[in-house]
Amino acid sequence: MEVWNMFYQDWAGLLRTVIVGSFGYAFMVFALRISGNRTLSKLNAFDLAVSVAFGSVFASMLLSEGVALLEGIVAISLLCFWQFVLAYFSVRSKRFAKLVRSEPVLLVRDGEILPQAIRDARLTRRELEAVARSHGHRNLSEIDLIILESDGGFSVIVKKDKPDQDEEDDGNDDENLPVDS
Repeated sequence: MEVWNMFYQDWAGLLRTVIVGSFGYAFMVFALRISGNRTLSKLNAFDLAVSVAFGSVFASMLLSEGVALLEGIVAISLLCFWQFVLAYFSVRSKRFAKLVRSEPVLLVRDGEILPQAIRDARLTRRELEAVARSHGHRNLSEIDLIILESDGGFSVIVKKDKPDQDEEDDGNDDENLPVDS
């Protein structure tokens, strides 16, 4: 293998990448506008899978000569179609929604870890402490609730032990402003 082939193989490959990339990108923007924001949201595992699949299909279209532009367009259209079908039935059927969506899981209440919940979620105490730190808290005792959301993210709700700064403030916000001369 020549070292030069790592940088350049032929003009036809470059031209194909430019043409397929341009048309493929334009179609993806069009498809995303038609399918709506939910297609790229990460509300649940299926939404996340569609987002990843979009990127994978687009990369295959760009870099694999074995994938024609029209095949990529059909694949993206198919992903949008099935995402629509899944969302349609999830909204209209609680039973179907329960099959395809995960529910949020309460992991910490009043600063105390719920052992069965973290076991079921396959998390450790150290991971929950890392979640607390990533939200600006030194330890779990400062936190009222930690919830593992259905998109895989964490919601951290802080205890309200002391009054908010707004409640302590006398309402005179002007005293710290610079004075114009």
